[in-house]
Amino acid sequence: MIAASLLLAAAAAWMANSWLAARGAPISSMATSRILSAAISLPVGTKIEARHVSTIEMIPGKEPAGTFRDFKEIDGKVTTVNVPAGQMLMAQMFTLEGEGALAAAVAKNKRAVTVRVDDVVGVAGFLLPGNRVDVVATRKDDRTTAITSETILSNIKVLAVDQTTAANSNEPVVVRAVTLEVTPGEAEILLQGKAAGTIQLALRNPSDDSDARRRPKVEAAPVVKAKTPVRDPSITVIRGTQVGSDRARR
Repeated sequence: MIAASLLLAAAAAWMANSWLAARGAPISSMATSRILSAAISLPVGTKIEARHVSTIEMIPGKEPAGTFRDFKEIDGKVTTVNVPAGQMLMAQMFTLEGEGALAAAVAKNKRAVTVRVDDVVGVAGFLLPGNRVDVVATRKDDRTTAITSETILSNIKVLAVDQTTAANSNEPVVVRAVTLEVTPGEAEILLQGKAAGTIQLALRNPSDDSDARRRPKVEAAPVVKAKTPVRDPSITVIRGTQVGSDRARR
């Protein structure tokens, strides 16, 4: 019985050791492929260098479309979005140097328009790239001296403050210019409002997507009363064989 117990214990120990060795064995390099990832956080406008790039292992054939395997594919390119550390590097995150990070960040069919601001218009320096604002225009009538304010643009994205396109800090910074992303039509409205008076930027809550512009009142169509047809006031008079008419007296 003692010999049998020792034999079973030795077999159990051998099986446990084999299982642990199999679990701890390195994965064969043939079973994975390496794709490029961000070694550190990359703000918008970062020119890619070797120190910015690391690698992660993926199962062959499971790599997302647009990933890179060779550093030469992205060497010298510029980021168009904020890339967090560890993120797989994708083709849509980069543009060629010289094309400009800001130009690449502008959405299709949109335009980047810069307006000069002060510490009041710039929301006391709390504006950051990526925020959304309403544009309020204030005008003064030279004849009546009446002052009017109106929200001319709503839910507009801030692309950059001064020459910064990345929100690297939440601390307020007094800026002199703000670049907004607008459509061509909104660009005309913005510049007209700036020329006609002054503009103020109103910072929005990120989860608020409502339209702050006042809608024109739709006047109800006037109710047209149908006219009561006027009856012919004449009456028919029959005298013997003669038929005639005469108007009734009111």
